[in-house]
Amino acid sequence: MSVIKDLEFRGLLHQVTDREGLEKELENGMVTLYCGFDPTADSLHIGNLLPILTLKRFQIAGHQPLALVGGGTGLIGDPSGKKAERTLNEQQTVVNWSNKIKDQLSRFLDFNAEKNPARTVNNYDWLSELSVIGFLRDVGKNFSINYMLAKDSVNARLDAGISFTEFSYMILQSYDFLNLYQKENCKLQIGGSDQWGNITAGMELIRRSGEDEKAFGLTIPLITKADGTKFGKSESGTIWLDSDKTTPYEFYQFWVNTADADVMNMLKYFTFLSQEEIAALEEQFKTAPEKREAQKALAREVTTLVHGEEAYNQALKITEALFSGNVSELSANEIEQGFKDFPSHTMESREEVQLVDLLIAAKVSPSKRQAREDITNGAIYVNGERLTELDAVIGEKDRIEDKFVLVRRGKKKYTLIRF
Repeated sequence: MSVIKDLEFRGLLHQVTDREGLEKELENGMVTLYCGFDPTADSLHIGNLLPILTLKRFQIAGHQPLALVGGGTGLIGDPSGKKAERTLNEQQTVVNWSNKIKDQLSRFLDFNAEKNPARTVNNYDWLSELSVIGFLRDVGKNFSINYMLAKDSVNARLDAGISFTEFSYMILQSYDFLNLYQKENCKLQIGGSDQWGNITAGMELIRRSGEDEKAFGLTIPLITKADGTKFGKSESGTIWLDSDKTTPYEFYQFWVNTADADVMNMLKYFTFLSQEEIAALEEQFKTAPEKREAQKALAREVTTLVHGEEAYNQALKITEALFSGNVSELSANEIEQGFKDFPSHTMESREEVQLVDLLIAAKVSPSKRQAREDITNGAIYVNGERLTELDAVIGEKDRIEDKFVLVRRGKKKYTLIRF
């Protein structure tokens, strides 16, 4: 199956310029393509994952992907999809973020492929060399104000206001395409559907610059959930690709909790499972949705892809421990991940403490009388073990890797005790 037809099957083909021409170009040999990622934070998030994986699909099909880090355009700010002006970041901040994003991109694309190795490029390398006069004469003259005003990214901001800085973003991105076309023989730019105006503007600049061969543009849809809400956020916020910002356990939980109405689409979008494998999961989903096999497969595939098999196994171990209540097998790192958002209490002293006093100090029980009742009634568990002795003492032997003690009251009310 061709890469274009595969994208179509997966619902990832939103818009394409001259589909027939692009398919012929792809059939005739290796095509170089690119997608841009502006460093607006110190990590990419799962909203960026779809275009990254689309680049990967093209690479698997034998084409060469360029992952463009917007070290230059990141200093300007893309108005696409934004209702208000972006806050401009300091140059050194953008440089630091660019380096981190470059490292993240290297996880997904094969930079050592023999015939079509992926590469990262940074548009600061060529945009920073432009002079104002040269840019206005050689590039800006190719864009009429009317042409730019007609683009959705600009038109949508006219009422709220748009600065000349963000107004010029389209021209800078267009110059990226021209530069890569001329220096890297890059004929295809891909991006989210909000980038259609910027992509077609780049194609227009290539045409106006007198290039003989044709360039192409392709967009993938911006993902929303079946209920119309924005994809990519959980109750605790954005789902990042950086494990320090979103732990592998949190990442796994985001995917395994995918709604039934969304899961089959997400399997097509975010995994490299074949049509046959997806069809088999869909059949399981229809006959036994309560087993959530589709969600488990989705969480397994994406977590392994982003964080690796070891992190996936760790996330699964934490999940099973929380479900069973058997938390004694968890390491300190796994406890840190799994109980990140649970109530916690920090003990200032490492001396032994009476269990009753610990329950009061950590606000597990509201009073001494209630603490005693909870213990004698068998409602208190320490590191997964039920304690029923009123004179029980918590000491060094109970601390997991000398850092944590997990107290549970009842079936699910955990409190993390830190030392």
